Amino acid sequence: MDIIKERYEISIERIREIQKEGAVKAPFADFFNKNAALLEQIDGVYRMVQSGTYGTLSMEELEEINQSLYEELIKENYEKSYANPAYAVEQLGETYGALLCYLHVGNRRLIRNAVKQETERMVLQMELFIEIYNYFEELDDVEEKDIFETMYSYEKDNTEIFVDQQVDAIINPNNDYYTKIVMESDLEDLRYLYRYGEHIGDNERKMAQFLNGLSEEKIERIASTYTEGYRVGFVKAGKPLDQKETVQVRYYIGFERIVRKAIENFARMGLKPVIYAGGVVSTEVNPQYSFDHKNDQGLYLDKAYVKRSLEVRKQAFETRKKMAQGMAGPAVIEIFGETPFEPESKKEAISLSEEQQKLKVQYMNDAAQITQQYIKGEERSFTIIAFPIPEFGENYEEMFEETIRINTLDAEKYEKVQQKIIDTLDQAEYVRVVGRGENQTYMNVQLHPLKHPEKESNFENCVADVNIPLGEVFTSPQLTGTNGKLHVSQVYLNGLKFIDLEIDFEDGKIKSYTCGNFAEEGENKKYIQDNILFNHETLPIGEFAIGTNTTAYVIANKYDVVYKLPILIVEKMGPHFAVGDTCYSWEEDVPVFNPDGKEIIARDNEISILRKTDLSKAYFGCHTDITIPYDELGEITAVTEEGKEIVIIKEGRFVLEGTEFLNEPFEESKSFSE
Repeated sequence: MDIIKERYEISIERIREIQKEGAVKAPFADFFNKNAALLEQIDGVYRMVQSGTYGTLSMEELEEINQSLYEELIKENYEKSYANPAYAVEQLGETYGALLCYLHVGNRRLIRNAVKQETERMVLQMELFIEIYNYFEELDDVEEKDIFETMYSYEKDNTEIFVDQQVDAIINPNNDYYTKIVMESDLEDLRYLYRYGEHIGDNERKMAQFLNGLSEEKIERIASTYTEGYRVGFVKAGKPLDQKETVQVRYYIGFERIVRKAIENFARMGLKPVIYAGGVVSTEVNPQYSFDHKNDQGLYLDKAYVKRSLEVRKQAFETRKKMAQGMAGPAVIEIFGETPFEPESKKEAISLSEEQQKLKVQYMNDAAQITQQYIKGEERSFTIIAFPIPEFGENYEEMFEETIRINTLDAEKYEKVQQKIIDTLDQAEYVRVVGRGENQTYMNVQLHPLKHPEKESNFENCVADVNIPLGEVFTSPQLTGTNGKLHVSQVYLNGLKFIDLEIDFEDGKIKSYTCGNFAEEGENKKYIQDNILFNHETLPIGEFAIGTNTTAYVIANKYDVVYKLPILIVEKMGPHFAVGDTCYSWEEDVPVFNPDGKEIIARDNEISILRKTDLSKAYFGCHTDITIPYDELGEITAVTEEGKEIVIIKEGRFVLEGTEFLNEPFEESKSFSE
């Protein structure tokens, strides 16, 4: 460690000299001067934390430091930031713009490392910056290939460090930096927020203030819904939670009061928390910044890098085998209510070549297989719950209360009604889903044949456990015979808005697709290719479901936020189709039973079953739910082998006998509005 500290001091001293030297000519002088100033500023934070001074600063002082570190990413400033690939290329030229933009983003990531005192990671990035700077001291001699090769070597040569640290972070409870923030901080003193090293804005401050104002009883109720869902997930799946030692806790900054209570609940289950950097985040300063850099891997992604990265990942898990076996899975708190984001596609941003797209797919698949080998799917579970954030608007506190109500609906009541739907669906050969109005959806969903209907079912009766809130019945359809068009007027998927999304399926696999986000059809297709297909040539339908949480739908319409809700809630507000893996991926051989005792046999499809002959073709590493809201839904009809049609939903209302209860929120909303 002494050597690392010595390298750090040498590096920062060299960086301090850069602004004084004037050795680099225009247009690159401004870039290096600003980055040297940024690194000096980050060093200032590093030293304040090291000396203990950082912890004595006032709220105002901490806010000022945080704002100055992140102000270049704010929308109005981002247009003239070197973090913006369009600006970087405009100022520095096509030859060097993208490369130096990448370097600048790497420098920015040191903010978190400085606050956490992760000296080695800082040294490596600072030495890279200095090496690149040295090339530009003699501008006439610098060559693009030298810059590229230096950056490539940085990523590949440090893979062993980066990947090993990444694996350790997600399974090792001794990495307790964030756990200590949650459990040891005075949460009434909001200065604790600045110990994360992330951007702290209104959402984070107001969220923490709001939760501090709630009663202990309400906090316990919220946390218990979250942790009990996790526990029940293991019970229902027949998985032994008592053999697990850790739980991966993921949340947004500002939710610490809930997380503290949840950690106490998990402790009573015998679980220690694992909280890592990628699992605890703040709301984005500027989502365009993330969008611009989502393919930065394109700078160094090749076969050699993939091979080395997978080797290190395997070794990292192997040396932590017992620790990995003790991981029970993630418990996630998501958020919603952020201002809708429609990205701008920039030609200057780093993109993946066709070969790199295939490599990335291969890498993700192989990496998932390694994880599965050490953290077995059939032994782990998860839970996800979501809450609104202050950015939701003036009705934020009301919506938070409504969300608590949505998350705590009567599971027993829904379970009985959903069973009536399942009993009907189990009579069907296929299900027909048709849109109404301008919605052009027309899908025939082929179901698996039930050889023993008295003890088998195609659909799972899903109430509030791993997937909170309650309210859906779902299946993995048979691909052969599943055909048609899925159309949604607008939907948010993975944080991105899609307008007039259309996907055509043939035998359960995506055949063609388009949307209305961009004027150029090529851009629309690329947008879907990158953010729904994730660079796969096609994806199968992994899930078909009918959402039954009409209460959530009515509340969403009351506040006019149907399209701002997370898919976690939206998927319960109408029928949805998921493209990618099935809901049972990596766990297909584990028997699953409904409350009525029937086994759910639709755990495989024609793709996932390939795991028995060629594992590399069985999984895609993605599962994206696309929901048709009730007001765009014409009908859902179960069609039997004899041709009998049993209508479940007609014109957005449940018409199947025994499901009338699900229409009550619609009627209550109507009478209220009148």
